[in-house]
Order: sequence, then structure tokens, then C-alpha cells
Amino acid sequence: MIFAKNPKTIRVMFTPFRDGLQSSFGGKVRLYDFLPAMEYAAKEAGIRHFEFGGGARYQAPYLYLGEDPFEDMQKIRDAVGPDADLQILTRSVSGVTLTTQSMEGLELQAKLHKQYGTTWDRNFDYMNDVENLIKTGKPIVDSGMHHQVCIALMGLPFKSDKVHTSEFYLNIGKRLLESDVRIDSMCLKDASGTTDPMTIYETVVGLKKIMPPEMPLWQHTHDTASTAVACYMAGIAGGVDGIDLSVRPMASGTVQPDVRSMAHALKGSGYTLDLDPSKMSTIEDMLNDLMKDYDFNPTTTTADARVLGFPMPGGAIGPNVHMMVKAGILDKYSQVLEEFPVVVEAGGAWTSVTPGSQQYWLQAFNNVLYGRWKEINAGYGKAVLGYFGKTPLPPDPEVVKIASEKLDLPVFKGDPLEVAPKNIEPARKALEERNLPVNDKNIFLVLATMVPGKKMELNEGIRLLTGKPKIDVPLKKKVKPVAAPAASAAAAAPAPAVTGPVTTRCTVDENGVKRTFTITVEPANGGSAPAATAATPPSANGKGVFSTFAGAVEVVDITVKVGDAVTKGQVVAAVEAMKAKHEIKAPSDGTVASINVEIGDEIDSSKPILTLS
Repeated sequence: MIFAKNPKTIRVMFTPFRDGLQSSFGGKVRLYDFLPAMEYAAKEAGIRHFEFGGGARYQAPYLYLGEDPFEDMQKIRDAVGPDADLQILTRSVSGVTLTTQSMEGLELQAKLHKQYGTTWDRNFDYMNDVENLIKTGKPIVDSGMHHQVCIALMGLPFKSDKVHTSEFYLNIGKRLLESDVRIDSMCLKDASGTTDPMTIYETVVGLKKIMPPEMPLWQHTHDTASTAVACYMAGIAGGVDGIDLSVRPMASGTVQPDVRSMAHALKGSGYTLDLDPSKMSTIEDMLNDLMKDYDFNPTTTTADARVLGFPMPGGAIGPNVHMMVKAGILDKYSQVLEEFPVVVEAGGAWTSVTPGSQQYWLQAFNNVLYGRWKEINAGYGKAVLGYFGKTPLPPDPEVVKIASEKLDLPVFKGDPLEVAPKNIEPARKALEERNLPVNDKNIFLVLATMVPGKKMELNEGIRLLTGKPKIDVPLKKKVKPVAAPAASAAAAAPAPAVTGPVTTRCTVDENGVKRTFTITVEPANGGSAPAATAATPPSANGKGVFSTFAGAVEVVDITVKVGDAVTKGQVVAAVEAMKAKHEIKAPSDGTVASINVEIGDEIDSSKPILTLS
């Protein structure tokens, strides 16, 4: 049991309005469905430090909600007032994106964050590459924000005494403190909640010995494996000055512990929190009412000790579960988890914070879907090849070889920032070509979602600014009331004859591949006997080419045109699922008779992308 010889107040950053939204819903929560609770927390509950942006709460507003993330940030600043600290989360060389950004892009990012109300920037590097952290910390300092640098933690799903130990983390901290970049505070960030309490305690004790006494040490973890309170207690015992906490309905599970749980654990210890736990019930009630139409998935709200074997962050489990549900592939969730240790060890044991967690997840997903190492996710492949920084352990040489061949890229040992695409001018040009306002904010909205090979028509910044955003809010499905059963006499009456077409849907499981079909039932030859005909192939003699995903996915490429001759196995289109591009191949030889969708359409496996004759 811990006990403070001298009473100590532990500072709290309140996380339900960023990490809570991301871990529970992938950040897909409309601003006005939580802003009143945030305003109450600042103005009535007296909370002074909030996490409010970065991660999925930069991307989700305009990827899925039709909202400008910078305008959202400004509205939050207006709601909480001028005195509250608003903290953002950035990803070193990736910033608030999933791809490597140029230094010019990161400088623009820091400028905009400061302009739209951010006071603290928590910056981490998923490789724990110290050079990356030093270089990307400088724009944060230059912008005038508080610079909080992170050491990323993770419990390994395999045995190693070389990385992710207290000695490993202390060496990173020492190198950061000896660098020439200004550091205002440090943070131990465990996005998956998989580090054991003893490793945390030893790391904190060691860091406090070498940190300047006035520099705060923060701790962040998730409660995915139900160990967060124990880990916070270990950190506080070692000398941590601040921790991250949330409140129900977005607390524990894949999020941070509830303020009330932590306050209760500290009773009588001499340690107290710098906010009032008695105010939490009102915030909880407000959130329950504001978000009553949202569909809370049990996978993201329930603790899962299996995470100790697949160190996946809460902020990534939520988005991935929601994407799997939408794509109709949630049945593969457990198989992906089982593959996780394989891709972690083969990759080089980088920490599973974004974008590293997404790289692990998508490669595990590819291994399950296509066979181990048959398809290499671009992010994972570039990571093992060195394009995001130096991996903690050397990656598997065979996987490096496969990645190099599949992606047609050499191994890279240089500075990731030097080879990052310089997208400011291409973004400016894209705005000019579409007669859209050219300013810093719009340029960044476009460049932040520019991905190699992605058509500009599908760029989420362009789609938002042209009034064509994709809307995907995880709301509960509306169930239509069922009419009460008719009286027994009426119930005994025969069913009415089918006098016109009746359309319904059915799902067929073919060797483990699920496809949903639309079936139209109509009278045969004008008689009363129904005949079932599949409505999907638009041509009587055509063969449809379908998405391999039963659920909703977006068409991102069509590589053929009507009249083209194709061969079996030829790539004819591509769809996006799980934030990755998946090829659609012709099931047989033939000629393209019709193309039935357009790029940007959302489809499922009931509608053919094209038809072959």
C-alpha cells in the first residue's frame, strides 16, 4: 500500500472528450453531442486540464462527421473559456496523420494548433526514436505551446530482456533530457495498458532521479486489461506528478479509469486528485443523455485480459471494431488477435500506439485474410524497412525481404523527415484547381489526408470543403414497432397472393466467404406462384464481380473500362476497408460488359462492382 510522508496533490488531465471518444467510438461523435458536458466540466466542475484533440479527434470530424476539426477546436475553446489547458496528441513524424509528414507540414500543424486554442502538445514516437522526438518537438516549442515529450510503453507479447524494460525506457529519457530541445514535461504513455506495475515503478523512480525537480512527470494508461489503477498507484508511489482519468460512460474498458475509482483507491494514502470526484455524476448523467442514441459496442466498453497477449491500444481497438462491424467481418476479430504477437515480433517490437498499432493490426488482418505475409500492408512494410525510424529490435530479415519486394522499396536508414512527401504545394494546387479558398487551414486539411495512390477526388479535405463529406455516425439502429398480432380469425386467413415484385435480402456463406444478395420475388408468367431471381447481375448472361466484404466498403479504384478483356485473377477494382486498400480480382476470364459503380460509392457484397460477359 502506498503512503505519502507529505500530502501530495496529483494533477489530472481529463480525457473523456478525446481519448474517451476515440477509444469508445473511433472519435466518431458529433461536437454538440458532448460539448455541453465539457462546458459544465470547465465552468461548473472546475476542471482545468482537458485532452481535446489529436489522434482520431483530428481525423474523425472530417473523415466521418462532416465537421472541420479546427473549427471544432475553436468551439471547444470558446466553451471552456480562456483559462483551461487544452491538450492535443501528436505522433512525432506523422503529426496528427497516419503517414510521415515533412517538417514544413509539421510546422504548419503546430501553428494551426496554437491558433485554434491548444496550449499543451503531448508528442510521442511509436518507435521511441529519440532523434524523431527531438526534431518534431522543435515546432511545438516554436509555436509557444507546452511541449510534453513521451516515452511510449508496452508489455511485450513475447519474451525479451532487451526492449520495453525499465532500463530501456530510462535510456530513452536520459537521451531526451541531454538533447537541445526544450522539454516542459515528460510522459510515460502506455496506450495498450499492458505494462506491469513494477516496470512502471522502477522507470518512474529512475526518471525522477535525472529529471529537473521542477519538470512534471505524467503517466497515461488504459484500463483494457483492468490493471490501470494498479499501474497508476505504482507510478504515484514512484513520484509521478500527473495522471490521465475519464468518467463513465467513457471510462475503464478501453479508456482510462473513472476519476471516482482512482480517488477511492487513494483514500487515506496522503495523495489526492486536483479535481472534485463528487462532480462526476453530473457529467456522467449529461453524457448519458447527450449520447443516448450512440451504440456502445461491448468490445470497447468491457475489460479484456487478452490484450496482454495482443498489446492493442484502446484508442485503436474502438475504431477497428467499428470498422470491422461496418465491413461485415467482425467474426475475424479473434483470429486477428491471435496473429498479433507474430507481427509484433517480426516487425521489431515498436510500441502499439498510432500509427504503429494500425500497422500491426492491418498486417495481422492481412495475414488472416490472405495468408501469412502474402500481402504486406504498406504502413507495416515501410516501418520494417525503416521509413518511420529505427525499430527497437531488428525486424525479421525474411519479412524485410518480402516487404521490399512487395512494395518495391529498398531498406532505408536515413532521416524519415527528409524523405517525407512535401505536400503543401500539391495541396494548394488542388484547392486552386477547384476554386476553393486557399489558406493555411484548408491546405492542412488537404495535405493531412493525402496518401500515395489515393485519388484527389477521395481526399477527405477536398470532400469536406466541397460539401461532400462521408457521414458515418455509430448510432443505434432504429427499430420500427411491430404491429400487434391480428385476432385469431384473421390470423387463420390465407396469405394474400403475390401480385407484384417483393424484394428481400439473404446472406450466403460460401466456404467461409459471406455474401449478401438482394432477392426479388415476383409472380411467374402472371400466375400466383413466385419465382426467385437474383437482382444483382444487371445482365442476364453476365457474371458479377463483387466486393469480398459482406459489409459496407468504399470503392476507391476501377482499373478497367467497358469492352476490356480481362483474365481470371486480374485486378479490376479496389475497395477501402479498415483504412487499407484491398484489390478486387476477376473471378474468371471475360469481357467487361458494364461498370455498375463509381469511385467513392459505398457498396456491400450484394451489388456487383462490374459485370463480365
